[in-house]
Amino acid sequence: MIQRLGILAIAALLATEISVFAHSGPPFPIVSDRIAGAYRISIWTDPDTTDDGKPAGQFWVTLDPASGTGTVPAGTRAAVAIRPLDREGPTRTSETDLVAGSFERQFAAVLMDHEGPFGVRVTVDGPLGRAEIESQVDATYDLRPAPAMLAVYLFPFVAVGALWVKVLLRRRQPRRPLQ
Repeated sequence: MIQRLGILAIAALLATEISVFAHSGPPFPIVSDRIAGAYRISIWTDPDTTDDGKPAGQFWVTLDPASGTGTVPAGTRAAVAIRPLDREGPTRTSETDLVAGSFERQFAAVLMDHEGPFGVRVTVDGPLGRAEIESQVDATYDLRPAPAMLAVYLFPFVAVGALWVKVLLRRRQPRRPLQ
């Protein structure tokens, strides 16, 4: 019985570890409802830095017509460009992908190769014209522990739970009368 519970606990731990890889942190706004050209633009970001060359700097661009009526026309695309502000470095640009097929919501991932401030420029081009908006963000490493550390943190709780189950199972066994 205890072996089955152990196997079940390990399976639950592995299933949890897979879902931990799914998200790298909460995004936050760096621009909210700023009017540029014919667009009202909002930018949300999750500026994670990586050393392995993965583009972990994530940007969500939300577009609305500045007039407040109607929708963003098909063919409207945004591009995100970043450049380091604290040292010399290349400007990296990424075209956005549509989120759920909507021209109002677009996503781009850009490589941020070190911690520190980055200038962010979003360029929108479409039937309503061209617009640019600038901001800045501080890139940091994702400071959450590695998913494998989850096992280390959960071990004391799993061990206490296993001991508790063991005590409960012993109580269920009939006691032998003393002779």
